[in-house]
Amino acid sequence: MADDDDQRVLEHPNRRKPASQLARLVVILLLVASAAVTLIITLGGWDAIEGAKSVQLVYIALYVVMALFVLRWARGVLPMIAALAVILAIFGAVATPAWFDRDGAAFTDPGLSADVLGLLCAILVVLQIALILVAMVAFRQRWNVEVERSQGERATATA
Repeated sequence: MADDDDQRVLEHPNRRKPASQLARLVVILLLVASAAVTLIITLGGWDAIEGAKSVQLVYIALYVVMALFVLRWARGVLPMIAALAVILAIFGAVATPAWFDRDGAAFTDPGLSADVLGLLCAILVVLQIALILVAMVAFRQRWNVEVERSQGERATATA
């Protein structure tokens, strides 16, 4: 019996499905794209951004770390990704018209054009909506399901 236990292998059958692999890839790409757009907005509007600099830097770091977790098939971060994406989408939706309204003389000129930053905020909102949807689809794919098989069953299953 002990020899039989030594030959047992844990497998994750849902991770081999093409849909799961595609969802994982799309979540990672959306997280990296969101972090990049947020970084561009942060650096481009650094002089004009009042108090949200630290929040944006934390979001960038969190998105990169969560992308690494998803790369390692961690399913538990997917609801957190969706929740953070909702908050960032709200911030982006509020910031978009504010950037477009900065054509007055009393406003500080940001590093990038205010219209470009407004467009990037609108793109960020769309990215967050896509991230919410894809993260929830990926969560429903049950990446955490484990199947215990013996070495003989594994050889016949992969053949």
